[in-house]
This record gives sequence, C-alpha cells and structure tokens, in this order.
Amino acid sequence: MNKSLINSIKTSLLLALLLLFPAHSAIAAGRVYLDITAPETRKINMAVPWFTSKNTANQNKSRGSKLADTLAKALKFHGIISILPTKNYGGSHTADWKKQGVDYAVLGQYTASGDSLKLEMRLLDVASDEIIMGKSFSGSRKKKEEMLYKFCDHIIKTFTGNEGIANSKIVYVSRVKKIKEVYLTDILGKKVRQITRHRNLTVSPRFKPGGNFLTYTSYHTGNQNLYITDLRQSRTTRVLSRRKGLNLAPAWSPDGKYMILTLSVSGTPDLFLLDSKGKIIEQLTRKTGINVSPTWSPDGNHIVFVSDRSGKPQLYHMDLKSRKINRLTFEGIENAEPNWSPTDNTIVYSSLRDGVYQLFMLKPLEGGEPVQLTTDLSHHESPAWSPDGNQIIFAKRDGKDNHIYAILKNGSYQRRILNLPGSQTYPQWSR
Repeated sequence: MNKSLINSIKTSLLLALLLLFPAHSAIAAGRVYLDITAPETRKINMAVPWFTSKNTANQNKSRGSKLADTLAKALKFHGIISILPTKNYGGSHTADWKKQGVDYAVLGQYTASGDSLKLEMRLLDVASDEIIMGKSFSGSRKKKEEMLYKFCDHIIKTFTGNEGIANSKIVYVSRVKKIKEVYLTDILGKKVRQITRHRNLTVSPRFKPGGNFLTYTSYHTGNQNLYITDLRQSRTTRVLSRRKGLNLAPAWSPDGKYMILTLSVSGTPDLFLLDSKGKIIEQLTRKTGINVSPTWSPDGNHIVFVSDRSGKPQLYHMDLKSRKINRLTFEGIENAEPNWSPTDNTIVYSSLRDGVYQLFMLKPLEGGEPVQLTTDLSHHESPAWSPDGNQIIFAKRDGKDNHIYAILKNGSYQRRILNLPGSQTYPQWSR
C-alpha cells in the first residue's frame, strides 16, 4: 500500500472520529489528537476567566484579568482555539460553561508576595466536569509570561500530542530611519529585547540550533561581516567570518556543527560549507551565477537554495551526499527565500507573481506542484517556519512599512502578530 493512500486513510479516519464524537470527548479519552492544520476540524471553544488570588483579602482584579488575557492570547495564537470573551460571563469561575458552549475552561489562581508570584492553573473538561490537567509554577513577577506560556504549551500538547510554541522566540530586523538593528521577542511581543547596537545596516539574523546563539550580518565596519552572539549574556558578540565581500545568511545544520554560507571570495556569490567556528571546509557551488539563501533539511542530507544560473532567481535542490543539483521551480518571475520545515519535507518560499510576492509551499524531495498560501495584493517576504512546523511567519508590506504576520500551513488564520513601531523584516523563529 503506497504512502499517499495510507495518509488518505488516516485522514479519513480522523475526520470520521471528529464528526462522530465531540472534540472534548475524543481528547479526554486520549485516543484522538486534533490535527492543527486540518481545515475541517472546528476550533476548540475555551474560556479563560480572570485569575483569582488565593488570599481572598488580597484580590487584584486588574492583575487577575491581565494574567488571564495573556494566557488566552497565547492559546488563540496556535490557531485551533477560540476564546469566549470574558464580557459574556463577567470573568467569573462559576459561569454555566455548557450554556456558553464552552468545551474547556482554564481555572487559574495566583499568590503574590513581594517580587514572588505563584500560579496554579487547571484545565476543566466541561462535558465531564473533570479536571484533566493541572500545573503549578513559581518565580519572580518578571517571569509571569514565561509561566503562562509553559502552561499554554502543556494545553496544546494535551490537544495535539505535540508541544506548543508559546515559549518560543522570534527574531527580526527593525528599521528606524536608516538604521536597522536586530531584536528578539516572545510570540505576543510583550518582551522586546534589542540584540544589536551597531547603528548601521544589519540583516539576515539566523538562530543556531538550540536557540542560545544568533548569527547575523552587519555592515558597520564597511564590509558585510558575519557575527555570532550569545543570547544568554550581553556583549559576547564575536565575528565568525570577515572575508572580503559577502558573508551572508548562514543555514545551520540540524546538529549545529556546520553552516552553509554565501561568500564572494572567488568573485561571484557562491555557497560554502564551514564549521561552527567559521573555517571553510568546502566550496559547494562554483561560478554558476549568484547562489544564495541556503536552507537545510531536517535530516541534514539536503539543501535548497536560490540561484540565477538559468537567468532568473529560481530554487534548486542539492543532495549533500552526491552533490547532485536539480532545479525545483519553473513558474514565477522570481522565486526566493526558501525555508525548510523542521518537521517534514516541505519548504516555504516567496514567489513574484503579477508584480506581488506571494507565499508558496513545495515538497522538494517528492516533486509535485507548488501550493499557493497567500493571494492578497501585498508583498509577502522572508517566510520562516514555527518550531512545530504548523505556522509560518513572514514580513508583509503595510503601506510604506513591513510588519510581521503569521499564517497556518493550510493557508488559514493570516494575521499580524506583532504590533511594534517602525518597519520589521527578516523574521526567524527559534527551534
């Protein structure tokens, strides 16, 4: 039985179960997980009432509502959950959830003492009136988002079988006037941290696997050099490659031991394999036009990159074992910025169609036709996958500026995720 037929049968069985049984019953029984990308699956209806203080004499309505609001937004961010507005029931823990059409409710309590905060959260299955999961977190008040995000990720795992992405980080380049610097943020944009302070042009930030180190290219010395910084500390930036000309946009191997970098030391921009300290191991392409934007497959055996060797920028696949190269794209004036999913054989890329950059998906190892994700008449550029392989972030043109948007891999739930000043480009998601 071929693979496509097996997948078709699995999908049919999943949909049949979801139609026969309510979503909450199937999940509570531990037999069926929701497919986060299946457009046929209805969203889970949830309520996140205001957190209450365990010290009844120390109730702080504002604090309780802010805690609930952050958790609700993190849950909704995943695209499979709809949140019942608190105005529908006054934020109370004792609302009639069944009458409100709620599948699950999160009942949260907090204990605040000085700079310390303890959060206790429980997930209530409304149909069975049972608590199916509960967690307790303690830390400083500055860590409240991190604690809420951890619980959110536990809930998403309960529903889907896979860890959520609430605690992941997003990096991007922000332009203010003519200066471009790199910034790091959480998924809701609540904690924004400036990473570079070169007061110049900085581009193409890339996380090294593990999420603790970040590479980027800066022009502040007059040459386009590649730098790496330790995100766990400050002022620990060092140069990785300062070769004359381009030192641009490395693709890190899944194990973090190697990177493929665009260098122009031989005249034309070509791809080079380097070790993690910046030492050249091998030149992968040689004087066949401009070769840029490599992206590595999850198994480390393949890359996809952009080359204009055929006259226009198109996507090419390279088998790293045989070094054999084949062309992937043939439609579109320009195909660029590929990014390989961390979970499967799928790349997302931007393609210039009728004067507008749109997002497309393609399976480079299987062939087949590209799948178009966006159709609205705004530029969609620099796409990058979420750690779970279910969402894609990208820079979208809004008037004169670009802002960070996200979309599910099935093409639904496109929305702006970061409401930040200035113009943001080159988004990347930690893995």
